[in-house]
Amino acid sequence: MSFKAENHSAEKQIDTEPEWFRLVRQHVGSLKFGTVQITVHDSRVTQVERSEKVRLDTPTNVKSKIN
Repeated sequence: MSFKAENHSAEKQIDTEPEWFRLVRQHVGSLKFGTVQITVHDSRVTQVERSEKVRLDTPTNVKSKIN
């Protein structure tokens, strides 16, 4: 039963989070490599930017051909 109570309070906390916080959480959760930048004007979050990097592994045989 305590698990349900904890889960219920977590749901309440999520419902009271500002929209920008939910957006940041979503962007961070979906990134493997990258950045999430928050822009603030007059003490208000006005913009959230997400930049993702895609890492490519270079096969060893391709590396040796380049050298």
